[in-house]
Amino acid sequence: MAEHNAHDSHGHEQHGSVKSYVIGFILSIVLTIIPLVVVLNDILNRTGTMAIILGAAALQFMVQLFFFMHIRETGKPRWNVMALIFGLLMMLTIVIGSIWIMLNNAVAH
Repeated sequence: MAEHNAHDSHGHEQHGSVKSYVIGFILSIVLTIIPLVVVLNDILNRTGTMAIILGAAALQFMVQLFFFMHIRETGKPRWNVMALIFGLLMMLTIVIGSIWIMLNNAVAH
């Protein structure tokens, strides 16, 4: 019965329900509006504003993964999450390494 619920009558996997998409859409809108309001109204100092923007971006990333990319709905979500973590680790290594090289370049100073 559980397998029948995960597939439609043609054997294709179903993705999210309309309710799931609407919840994801509303969360995405809210996570976009919060930093916008903080920036436009100059509510916080620069550090606080950056923290709000980065926090909202991280939450937005999670909403996109779970509500629209269906990271949990596959047969082996563990492998998807491990591949995602590996990709993020590689991206962070490249970005942080590039920033470190640019800040510590003896030739430029």
